[in-house]
Amino acid sequence: MFFPFDFKDLASAFIVLFAIIDVTGSLPIFADLQTKQKTFSPFKASLFSFLILLVFFFAGEGILRLFNVDVSSFAAAGALVIFVIACEMTFGWELFKMDSPGGSATIIPVIFPLLAGPGAFTALLSLKAEFSSSTIITALLLNMAIVFFVLRNVSIVEKLTGPCGIYVLRKFFGIILLAISVKLFTGNITHLLVR
Repeated sequence: MFFPFDFKDLASAFIVLFAIIDVTGSLPIFADLQTKQKTFSPFKASLFSFLILLVFFFAGEGILRLFNVDVSSFAAAGALVIFVIACEMTFGWELFKMDSPGGSATIIPVIFPLLAGPGAFTALLSLKAEFSSSTIITALLLNMAIVFFVLRNVSIVEKLTGPCGIYVLRKFFGIILLAISVKLFTGNITHLLVR
């Protein structure tokens, strides 16, 4: 039976996914994309992120095994993409080429690696050992609702903070994102090397 579920477990799973997805921490990135005239669809971003994470939840380990790739290798590769984005934010470089159709940034980098990234994939696989499928899926759905709300209101947040506020936030979260990418990469590359 899909329902009912334990609300304490739901809260725990929700908090873990919220911290990993960290849509509020990515606000400066979304605002920066808008200033660069890179469009993204809040509805598509949240819906596709949910679907991708849902598919990975049920078939992730099998999909990675199909390509002879483990979760650690996948996470290390995703960390490199996050590192490039963080360098752009911190140093003002233009390294990441937005070559998707129509200049849309919905798929890269909004959906991957920011929302449905290696951290979220790894977290989902870890949560499977602790909580029921219904609890994790509901927690993921609630997180995607928050993602949609945040993406829809990026311009409002930008107006409230102003250009200077966004600039400071962008630099600050660029450093944070650099640290996360380094931690994610070193943690997983160490795991790969010691095997």
